[in-house]
Amino acid sequence: MRTERTEGPENRAHDLRHHGDAEVRDDGSALVDLAVNVRADTPPTWLRDRIAESLTGLAAYPDGRAARAAVAARHGLPVEHVLLTAGAAEAFVLLARALKVRKPVVVHPQFTEPEAALRDAGHTVDRVLLRPEDGFRLAPSAVPEDADLVVIGNPTNPTSVLHPAASIVELARPGRTLVVDEAFMDAVPGEREALAGRTEVPGLVVLRSLTKTWGLAGLRIGYVLASPEVISALERAQPLWPVSTPALAAAEACMSPRALTEAAEAAHRVTADRAHLVAGLKEFAPDGLSVTEPAEGPFVLVRLPRATAVRHHLRTLGYAVRRGDTFPGLGEDWLRLAVRDRTTVNGFLQALDRAMTLAGHGGESTR
Repeated sequence: MRTERTEGPENRAHDLRHHGDAEVRDDGSALVDLAVNVRADTPPTWLRDRIAESLTGLAAYPDGRAARAAVAARHGLPVEHVLLTAGAAEAFVLLARALKVRKPVVVHPQFTEPEAALRDAGHTVDRVLLRPEDGFRLAPSAVPEDADLVVIGNPTNPTSVLHPAASIVELARPGRTLVVDEAFMDAVPGEREALAGRTEVPGLVVLRSLTKTWGLAGLRIGYVLASPEVISALERAQPLWPVSTPALAAAEACMSPRALTEAAEAAHRVTADRAHLVAGLKEFAPDGLSVTEPAEGPFVLVRLPRATAVRHHLRTLGYAVRRGDTFPGLGEDWLRLAVRDRTTVNGFLQALDRAMTLAGHGGESTR
């Protein structure tokens, strides 16, 4: 584990603005999508209907009070601890612009928007790089003691590592803002290791997204859980009416008991489907492929020789996967794969077998 600054040429080489959706735009739109970490076959019909019903109220300005109250109730918090945002990505921008920080640190590999937002706001960002030989596990002592803003994902995109809540809490300090991106936590059965709703941890800011589990990437809805003082600072940095009426309707609906039950069931399906994917991937171990384990998110991170060539061959075979080299701490030999149903995974594994052969990983396997 090491710490580095972001001014050097090695750091500029990472494209922090590259995301999985780039793999399925334009000529990739017809590909089977294992690049984007949004649950397939979503949003469900009942949620689409709820959003459609909200369209009759578009003549009025958005009123977020009911949705904010629903989020607060879901996490057992007063409404003053909740801020609704246009996706979690907006929250990163608000944090970068509204908080007065001297030494921000981002724990990588992870979602790159937090660092991009901080740099755009004029901050110099230190990186703590977790190592593959350590399983990308966090050692709290690796974070510089003088960091006054620390950002970490849990479970982390793209490594799929679920850090113990106790380890993350060790990062909390008086005078430090601790930002935990829990965008994928609702895909973890029981949301174990979640910090959402915790108010005793000093400086804690938790971000949640409704994009992943509910398939609402195009609607842009997420929220921040933090102290009233932080929420007020972020709210002042927001434009007026930042969240649309349809997005507010979705947020309120996704906090309902029905929705929470459905999300919990989906998390168990993801667990089973991920186990099937990992088992299939392990059959490629003789060809040099390794899986980062234990994976706890709705995606897995793999390392394999000639990964760039494999990714290009997969596209010709009809499958899109996420390149890993845009994540600080990873290189060209890494790929991220979204978890899909067994039928899709079986087809993908056959395509991967062919793509690895075409990329020169040896003769045809007997898969």
